[in-house]
Amino acid sequence: MRRAFGTDISTPRARALAWLHFHLFDHAYLRLPWSNFDRVAEGVYRSNHPGPARLARYRRRGIRGILNLRGDDGEPPWLFEEEACRKLGLELRTAKIYARKPATKAEMIRLLDTMQAMPKPFVMHCKSGADRAGLAAVIYAHAIDGQPLEEAKKHLHWRYVHLKSTKTGVVDHIVEMYERRAAESPIGMEQWLRTEYNARDAAISFARARGKPIPAKYRTVETA
Repeated sequence: MRRAFGTDISTPRARALAWLHFHLFDHAYLRLPWSNFDRVAEGVYRSNHPGPARLARYRRRGIRGILNLRGDDGEPPWLFEEEACRKLGLELRTAKIYARKPATKAEMIRLLDTMQAMPKPFVMHCKSGADRAGLAAVIYAHAIDGQPLEEAKKHLHWRYVHLKSTKTGVVDHIVEMYERRAAESPIGMEQWLRTEYNARDAAISFARARGKPIPAKYRTVETA
């Protein structure tokens, strides 16, 4: 049914269907009164997926860039965001990560590189601003801004509607993997992500910690 709404906003009918998709399937209507907005560091903020009206407010407040952690999937949420950012003069970049599975090393490196290259002030967002935005906020706050890890970890908290006890706890698990490694011998989070982090190890150890089966794709195939 989702696909019936299309991935096009170039005609009035397609635009209306895409707008319905955005609000009905992507739950944009829930985000109208609630932004999950918070400060990460000087000139860096996190939120849930902003609609065009909120993007305009961000621009008026001096925001220069938007970092989309959901990726460019060509669906209505992306189409409306890309259009609004283009019209408003906001720099829009993507660095796709996940809420329920580990990002690959290449995706983590792209996230680091993109965050470091973003014009400030900027806002990073996922869909709800809970899990992916939380992990990215921890990484930025600790690895890039140099905040103590215990302080940075506060971005993974139920007040952002992040629930560690569910599958989204994989983002906490990634941070905990780094903590255990750093306890063995000093290593910065950025260096660890760029050189030692492995998605397969993260997926397998997270499944075992939860008493769940190892994901099929990781049973025989080595994936960084």
